[in-house]
Amino acid sequence: MTWMRWAPAVERALYDQDGGFYRRPEGPAGHFRTSVHASPRFARAVARLLLEVDEALGRPEELALVDVGAGRGELLTGVLAELPGEVLARLRPYGVELAARPAGLPSTALWTTEPPRGVTGLLFANEWLDNVPLDVGEVDGDGVLRYQEVDTATGEERLGDPVSAADAAWAERWWPVGDPGDVVEFGAPRDAAWARAVAGLERGLAVAVDYGHTAGRRPQFGTFTGFRDGREVAPVPDGSCDVTAHVALDAVAVPGLHSLWTTQRAALRALGVSGGRPPLALASTDPAAYLRALGGAGEAAELTDPGGLGAFGWLVQAVRMSVPTSLEPLPGWQTLSS
Repeated sequence: MTWMRWAPAVERALYDQDGGFYRRPEGPAGHFRTSVHASPRFARAVARLLLEVDEALGRPEELALVDVGAGRGELLTGVLAELPGEVLARLRPYGVELAARPAGLPSTALWTTEPPRGVTGLLFANEWLDNVPLDVGEVDGDGVLRYQEVDTATGEERLGDPVSAADAAWAERWWPVGDPGDVVEFGAPRDAAWARAVAGLERGLAVAVDYGHTAGRRPQFGTFTGFRDGREVAPVPDGSCDVTAHVALDAVAVPGLHSLWTTQRAALRALGVSGGRPPLALASTDPAAYLRALGGAGEAAELTDPGGLGAFGWLVQAVRMSVPTSLEPLPGWQTLSS
């Protein structure tokens, strides 16, 4: 058996140069379905958001699209296909990903392992933060908060050392626990990763999309799970499956920015994605168009399903810019304090 704390175990399982899950040639799409893979309507909605960001920024000479956790470039490619030529002429697309640059990516796209600095535009992170490794703590029978350790071959867990002062302080601020068996997933590495990404925006909009939770709705026993070949499996950190945990979105948010938490359902509807069925009369006048519209409505319904992809959280933060027109009516905008 090899016992490790969760953060280094997940780091090795997902990102190791030799056999890490996210280094595999099939990429995430070979194992689980994200919004990007579910429908081109998702990329279309992101493209619309980018155009609104461009307008709010006054149509800068160079407009950035930063796709963090870009996988195999599916979202980048989809968004570029939706943009008018005038915007493409000013666009600098970035794919931020540890895996090698995928074949077929447009030549204008830059592929990098770190978010760029000093750019103006839209930074979009779809299902990235849930794969930033973190440690897990559990309250023992004496009320002491200790790190969980995991056997990297079997996924079996045991309690290890008491947590550090820094992790104890993070838990007290963001995820208080006290009863024996209570679990906390220490989100400081994700907070830092998001802060670094957002700091790269000179001006623009930063969006993180993930399964998440906020204060008062923390899961008592944690959220670690795994995915392999389209199925949810035990989170064994041996490189054979994805290992993921939900995101404490309120902790992640960078203080001092005009910010919004909303659901994917609300955000995509605001960006024009509707699951409404086409009028039945269209089936008589133009059957082919009716079938196309019906298929599109089914895709939109999947993206906005409140029991599925529509339940994702969207953390939206504006950096030295006004809120895009489509999102401005959504409730919940606030300026966060430190």
